[in-house]
Amino acid sequence: MQGFVLRFVFSLCFAAAGVALAFTDGLLPNGNFELGPQSRQLKGTEVKDPHAIPEWETSGFVEYIEAGRKQKDMLLVVPEGSFAVRLGNEASIKQKVKNLVNGDHYSLTFSAARTCAQNEALNISITPDSDVIPMQTMYSSNGWDSYAWAFLAKLDQVDLVIHNPGTSEDPACGPIIDSIAMKTLRPPKLTNKNMLKNGDFEEGPYILPNTTWGVLIPTNMEDADSPLPGWMVESAKAVKFLDAAHFSVPSGSHAIELIAGMESAIAQVVRTVPGRSYVLAFSIGDANNACRGSMLVDAYAGKDTLKVPYESNGSGGSKKAVLKFTATSVRTRVVFRSSSYNTRSDDLSSLCGPVVDDVSLLSVRSRRLHI
Repeated sequence: MQGFVLRFVFSLCFAAAGVALAFTDGLLPNGNFELGPQSRQLKGTEVKDPHAIPEWETSGFVEYIEAGRKQKDMLLVVPEGSFAVRLGNEASIKQKVKNLVNGDHYSLTFSAARTCAQNEALNISITPDSDVIPMQTMYSSNGWDSYAWAFLAKLDQVDLVIHNPGTSEDPACGPIIDSIAMKTLRPPKLTNKNMLKNGDFEEGPYILPNTTWGVLIPTNMEDADSPLPGWMVESAKAVKFLDAAHFSVPSGSHAIELIAGMESAIAQVVRTVPGRSYVLAFSIGDANNACRGSMLVDAYAGKDTLKVPYESNGSGGSKKAVLKFTATSVRTRVVFRSSSYNTRSDDLSSLCGPVVDDVSLLSVRSRRLHI
């Protein structure tokens, strides 16, 4: 009996340890860099000790930036809180991320501000994958944007590295990085209610709770490892993932904003039966973010197209649209693209555009079809 009790207690302790070790969505340890180096580990703003920033390892010319600091006549912006890091030429920061589940998908969210270099980019790597995220376009007027990137975990412990591959004449020129977070993605499965995956956009990257600008999903994000499961960003510019806490969305908790006109598009490929009729239904609107004026969304289903205009007063609202088509192939590409270029009326510079949400595709033979 005593042995049984000991084994039972041991199993409870083991289970509790397992729960404690599970990966938790949110900021990575010291992901906002509010814990910084000691003064002896700095030379001005330059971090001299690779292990000076708690939870991080630095390489190359890395600066620890405090909000309000100036570089010549330029005010260096810190996206959130009081501190951030800046990566000079070939500089990087690294953190070991533990307790991942091999085979699960994860999204990385981080905020970045461009400084004095014009063609800045960031190389994001998670053992053994990597990708380059361009930062030539700043989409908001406040000086920074939040970006998402996703990966398939192939190990339960990985090294996250954010590297600036820049070669600016000034080695101190480089992006400022802040608020690094991760989230487990739960790729939605197909159901008999919708032939499209994640048509309501409820599954997507982590949005930092105290931010009000959404998260950019960069270009050329394939659906296999997309921060927006099921969808590809197949355009020259990014799209933006919005939350209902800070924006007006037509349905549910999240939606997509096409912020860069014809350079901003999402797509998904779906299995269809040639000769069969289908109905693509969706909602478009504005995000209640002062994006005013005439908007136009082009919806494509294979060779068929529907242009849906929307007049926005910038204070929220939406309408539904329907595209009926006959499939000509066993695979049909569904695409949403904005044909209008808009900027917010409150600052006249931040890119914005129509919101797309609540997308469904069904065969007209389905008894569940309701338009």
